[in-house]
Amino acid sequence: MAFSVRSVRNGVDYYLHLKKTESRGGERSLYFFQKEVSTEGGKVPQESMPEGYIVTESAITGLPLLKKSV
Repeated sequence: MAFSVRSVRNGVDYYLHLKKTESRGGERSLYFFQKEVSTEGGKVPQESMPEGYIVTESAITGLPLLKKSV
């Protein structure tokens, strides 16, 4: 089961995904939340939070955000 977070603002469940991309500096890991679990386009649902990150919620949109912890 994918790691999920429920939005406090709108009550919708969002699921954490990972997508690997190439950039000039090498391969990068992009973490993002989606309303549905999906494997299309190289997306990989994550079972747990990555080490060193916390989940916050946008005050304007209510969408969950993954940020590096200090």
